[in-house]
This record gives sequence, C-alpha cells and structure tokens, in this order.
Amino acid sequence: MAGAALTYPGVGGTRDGSVPPGFRWVARSAVVGHGDEVFARARTGILNWQMQTGSGMAVEGARTVQPGDRVRLAIPFGPLRVQAPAEVVYVVDEPGRAGFAYGTLPGHPERGEEAFLVELAADGTVTASIRAFSRPASWFWWCGYPFLRLAQELYTRRYLRALS
Repeated sequence: MAGAALTYPGVGGTRDGSVPPGFRWVARSAVVGHGDEVFARARTGILNWQMQTGSGMAVEGARTVQPGDRVRLAIPFGPLRVQAPAEVVYVVDEPGRAGFAYGTLPGHPERGEEAFLVELAADGTVTASIRAFSRPASWFWWCGYPFLRLAQELYTRRYLRALS
C-alpha cells in the first residue's frame, strides 16, 4: 500500500460531481436529525470512520481523517472479508459542513472515489450524504459486477444508517 498511486482519473471529482468517462455515479442522502448537537455528533462520527465501522467494516489504520491517510477497509462480502485499500484525498471541516473522500488504491475491488459528508442547514436539519463514482478494478470484479453494484447499494444504505 505504501507508495502506491490512486487507481482512477478525476481525483476530487466527488466534490462537484465530475465523473470520469466509464464510471458510474451514485449520490444518496438522508436526514439524520436536527440541531447543533446532532450535527456535532455526526461531524465527529464521520471524521472518525463511524460510517464505515457502523456499516460492519473494519478500518485498519483509522484515526481522525487527514488528507493523505491510507487505510485498509475489511469489507464483509458474504462469507469473505474483502480487503480494500484507500487513501483520503480531501477533507472538509468547516462551520455547518464536514466530511471527507477517499480514493481507491491497488488491491481495492473497485476503481474510484467515495465522499462522506454531513451538513447542517439553516433550519437545523442535519443531512448525511454519500457521493461516489466507481467501476470494477479488474476482469475478476467485472465478472461479479451485478453483485458489486448490489454490495455498493447495500453499504451506501448502511453508511447512512450508521449516523442515524
């Protein structure tokens, strides 16, 4: 994992929805509560990998996210735990908005980027959002693409529930 390059074009594209050709875009959001306390809890959780760990993944190398951090996600996939190395490509931590995005490294089953954000609206509504673009990383993962898409949808829902 050390020294390996990100495996996709368009690094940072989840900020503005810039999707490289041939990649699938996913965007989901859910209200997780209301008020400053809910936002503060969600902010702390999202910046400390709670969406991932709350979805059933293990995160090796996790700490409060910083750009350039590298982790290895252990993703339950049926009876297996798929290893998925990733690098934090940007962090957002500003009043009323927090989160980060990671990009895939060699060995991840997909190529692409996934962003995890929480926002506090003027009316006090706290919303968590997931934005991602991806495609299978190899011929092996292309063979299981329908299952990979299903797993991505399942984990996206779990991520959003993890902050609720």
